[in-house]
Amino acid sequence: MMLTIFLFAGLADRIGASQIEITYPQNAITADRLKQEIAKQYPDAASLVSLSFLAVNQEYAAGGLLITEQDEIALIPPVSGGLEDQEQDFLDPEDQMYEISSQPLSVSAVTQKVNTANHGASLVFVGTTREMTGDQRTIHLEYEAYIPMALSKMKQIGEEIAAKWPGTLCAISHRIGKVDIAEISVIIAVSTPHRDDSYAASRYAIERLKQIVPIWKKEVWEDGTEWKGHGQGPWNPAAPGQISQL
Repeated sequence: MMLTIFLFAGLADRIGASQIEITYPQNAITADRLKQEIAKQYPDAASLVSLSFLAVNQEYAAGGLLITEQDEIALIPPVSGGLEDQEQDFLDPEDQMYEISSQPLSVSAVTQKVNTANHGASLVFVGTTREMTGDQRTIHLEYEAYIPMALSKMKQIGEEIAAKWPGTLCAISHRIGKVDIAEISVIIAVSTPHRDDSYAASRYAIERLKQIVPIWKKEVWEDGTEWKGHGQGPWNPAAPGQISQL
């Protein structure tokens, strides 16, 4: 069988392609075995492949999951939420609370999505491009996303938040493409009946976004570039969110 695997961010740069094809003599292969085959065929990228997770049909795959030709397959390097040329908005088809856009984001528009007469607290997190990190000067950032899966995982975050803090509303918008200094890359708005839950849900949302949403950030400096991944210890997007870690 012939399998097509989509690649992103630093992994696509390392291999030199946005998708690859792997031939396998049997009609099914486990996720772990497929990663081994990819590493074998692309030894220069083997170290990054080992840190990456396979997504099958837009869900992170367990190592023993059987994959066939009918599946949509992507290899997801460590995420941190590349460049999209289209000026376009992408919204979750079932829930307009989650958005990926190549256009500037609006704080008021995202906040309005969670405003309701029955909630007494609203909190908005806004992430922007920082110019200086120590002595390193950033010129701009570039974001890339596996768009359909990113929208699905944003919605998952909203569902997790609603389960942990019943009644909470959450809206997430993320920019892709070039984001200049001081421009907004991500907006997370939450509203709750009481303020304590707003603080907790907002922090949960941004930490969970960095853990499971397939969006990648390239830092462009005066003297080079670097893809940035998850920087909070071992990356395991298949693990459930834990409030105690926040």
